[in-house]
Amino acid sequence: MKKKILQFVLALVLLNSLQANAQDPQKDSTYRKWFVGSTLLLLGNFDNTNNPEYIQLNAGYRITPKDVIQIRFKRSVYAWPIGIPFGPDFDAPGLNYPGKARILAPQIGYQRFWWKGIYTSVYVLNAFEKYTDENKKKIGNGFTVYTDFYLGYHFKFFKDRFFFEPAIGVSYWPIRTGVPDSFKNQDKKWPNYFIQPGLDFGFKF
Repeated sequence: MKKKILQFVLALVLLNSLQANAQDPQKDSTYRKWFVGSTLLLLGNFDNTNNPEYIQLNAGYRITPKDVIQIRFKRSVYAWPIGIPFGPDFDAPGLNYPGKARILAPQIGYQRFWWKGIYTSVYVLNAFEKYTDENKKKIGNGFTVYTDFYLGYHFKFFKDRFFFEPAIGVSYWPIRTGVPDSFKNQDKKWPNYFIQPGLDFGFKF
């Protein structure tokens, strides 16, 4: 699945290079201020082993050509410690939770464009969590505060109607409460940060 996502991303970038230059807010006096979108990480829902049932909705407003505020809503179900990096340990036997956690998470963020399409962004996410055991019985509620930091590039398509933003990000959670002991025993083996890709896309209006 990761290979398919990478191939799809490369195809989008190549398409963009054939038809348009990357966004340059300095030259764009008629930029579109509003946008809605989501992420290509939704393709992970085709994973039959550990389907995250992932949902992400984005909406934003461009205050100036270089400054953007954005709200997101995320929902996911996961059965592994969120600090496990991508690699051989991810989904390895014996490292998963003895059950699952469901997250409902509103998020607010700020994005700054520096040069052409290069940007950085920071988000704060408040995650409300529900924990269930292996028999799908609820065993607790939790709360986590995440901070996400991204460095990425903004590509535009079709006369700046659509965009795609590949990025590299770090998610860090300084506050996490209400985690059942059986889940904590797995969490303590891993750090409280995670390096992740950003693959947002959207429609401007």
